[in-house]
Formats: sequence, C-alpha cells, structure tokens
Amino acid sequence: MKRVLSYRIEEEVQRDNIGFFLRRRGYSRHILSHLKNTENGIVCNGIEVRPSHILQKGDELTVTIVEEKSSENIVPVSMPLHIVYEDEDIVVINKAADMPIHPSINNFDNTLANALAAYYQEQGEAFVYRCINRLDRDTTGLLIVAKNMLSGAVLSDMVKRRAIQREYLAIACGQTPPEGIIDAPIARREESVLERCVDFQRGEHAVTHYKTLTYKNGYSLVSLKLETGRTHQIRVHMKYLGYPLTGDYLYNPDYTLMSHQALHSHRLAFKHPITGADMEFMIPPPWSFFMEQEI
Repeated sequence: MKRVLSYRIEEEVQRDNIGFFLRRRGYSRHILSHLKNTENGIVCNGIEVRPSHILQKGDELTVTIVEEKSSENIVPVSMPLHIVYEDEDIVVINKAADMPIHPSINNFDNTLANALAAYYQEQGEAFVYRCINRLDRDTTGLLIVAKNMLSGAVLSDMVKRRAIQREYLAIACGQTPPEGIIDAPIARREESVLERCVDFQRGEHAVTHYKTLTYKNGYSLVSLKLETGRTHQIRVHMKYLGYPLTGDYLYNPDYTLMSHQALHSHRLAFKHPITGADMEFMIPPPWSFFMEQEI
C-alpha cells in the first residue's frame, strides 16, 4: 500500500527539523528509518531531503509511506467480511463469531487476517496486517485494523494511553447488580494454556466497569467498559463476580441461549490517527434475546 501525507509548515513550528516535526505526529524511529530508505520518502518543496532538514515557515512537506510486501504466512482466503468503515488509514470491521483474528497452528486459513489479505489482494494492494483492538474468536463486533505503519503506530499508542473508548454488551447468567467496578488482577491459570483467572498474587492489573441494562428470564443484559485490556478480561471478571456469560465454552459452557459466548463489541470511539477527527461507531449484537431492549 502507498500513503501520501502532506503538511504545510506554519509559523509556530518553523526551525524544527523534519524528524522532530514528524515524531510529534506519531512517526516512530522505525517509520523515519523506513522513509529514509524509500525513494522520495521525504520531500520538502519538491526536493528529496533527510529527516535532519530544518523546516521554514511556508514549506510544503510531503511524506510517502510505501509497503510493497504483504504480511508473511497469511494466506489470502475469501470469506464474508462486514466492513463498517474504511479510508486510507483504517478499516473498522464488524467481526462475526467463530472467526479468530490471527492465524495459529489450528487456525491457518479461517481468520480475519486471511479475509482481509484476500480483500486487498483482489484490489491489487499489498497489505500488512495490524489489528488494534483484539477480540476473542467467539466475541463479535467492532474492531480496528490499521492500513499503514503510521496509523498503526498512532493507534497502538492510543491503546497504551487508553484513548480508545470500548463498550461491550454481554448476556450474563443471573440478575447482576445495577452497576459496579470490578478491580481484580488476571493471570493465566497455571494448569491451562488458554484459561485465565483472578489471581491477587500473580495477576496483572485489570479493571472493568459494568452497568445492568435489563433483566429477563434469568439473564441480564450488561454494558461493560474496559479500563485495561487483559486476555478474556470481561469473561473472567464476570465469572469472578458470580455472573458468567452464557455460552462461554471456557468459563460457563451453558449453550441454552446460543452456541458461543454472548459478548459483543458494541461501541468504539476514538480520534482518527491521522486527521484527529472524532470517530464513533456503534453496532447492535447479532442476538435475538433482548433485542426488544433499546441499546
């Protein structure tokens, strides 16, 4: 893929060198090194320059990011793909259940990465896979994929700074309290490769905010917001609270309502990694249960 970005230098940033100017906009050292090795990667007023070049008021700076090779070991496989939004820098996906996001030993050609590789191959584009907010295989809903190294770097930093707002909907067994905060560290269960648990000695800091939206026939519809992003965080925290998610094969294998865990990435809100524009996406869960509830 090729991404061209243009900047007009204003008075308040004059006398900065280009490297400093770009680093303040999210360009990492790796990206700057990539640009130095790209023909016409950095051009100022029509002349190719180095990151050490000093900027002046009124300069026209053009940066060209080129990635000619796709991610290795990701086989393009055409699969249904629900794209909610796409521009030059990001693509927002509504992920289906039973779709891992990364290839692994047992999931070589049935993942979101495979589907996106095929999607961009059909367009004749090289594509490096950079998934920003990861979802478990059976968790449905919204996630962000960066389309170039700059948007990927900026969004990854936003994740670290908790600048991406994530809201989930879940169906929990039992009548959950009206609202609350679960502050309980999470660690891998010692006898399991996959399973996690609350562990106050070995666990990593994990905080989940929840609010009950409605209760019906022994199940609660719950809205959840994450402060941290630990593996299986919502699933583990809700089980720890005493209200496991229905259909969760690891933590509550009760398939009365559905064949997979009732967890859906319902809302994402963040600033666009390049333009800074406010972005917000919301999508309802693929459930029939609770669908009469306004969510």
